[in-house]
Amino acid sequence: MGRTRIRDIRHEELIQATISAVHRRGYAAVTMAEIAREAGASAASINYYFGSKEKLMEATMRRLLETLKTAMLDRYALAGSPRERLMAVLDANFDDRLFTVEQCSIWMQFWANAPHTPSLARLHRINRARVTSHFRAELRQLVSASRMETVREALQNYMDGVWLEAAQSARLDPAHARAEARRVARLLIDAEE
Repeated sequence: MGRTRIRDIRHEELIQATISAVHRRGYAAVTMAEIAREAGASAASINYYFGSKEKLMEATMRRLLETLKTAMLDRYALAGSPRERLMAVLDANFDDRLFTVEQCSIWMQFWANAPHTPSLARLHRINRARVTSHFRAELRQLVSASRMETVREALQNYMDGVWLEAAQSARLDPAHARAEARRVARLLIDAEE
């Protein structure tokens, strides 16, 4: 196993500081100096490693998307059927490593800023396409073609709504969120036409 580079450690510290500071103050209001203080660093170090607040936000969202991807792969590895893989997609989106108040908060601010920031818009499109693709692949085998897009859209909108509400919460229970998402999925999949 290779040694962790100082640069990688510093990146992680600045990303964690970004998550905390943006949650507390909001992306528009937070300054580079506040993020740096949170990390015990200087604003110059953020400029050195990232160049701008926008690039720091992009790096932070890339880290969260990587966490989501890891959660998906971990859960997919245990799934043996289309229904189990669909539940794995839902479970990954409410994974303990991802579904925290601070991370839900920054995710909402990411969504709010994506239409105005090309690099964030690109990340949003990639993530949306990935989740859509996963849902379609499994739903194709679970519901009729005439219902597939309605069920997919309902599940994605449900997840987004839970995340939006979570961003405004004081505390979260990821296990409960996973159980409820599974319940909603079962209701949608098993519904009569």
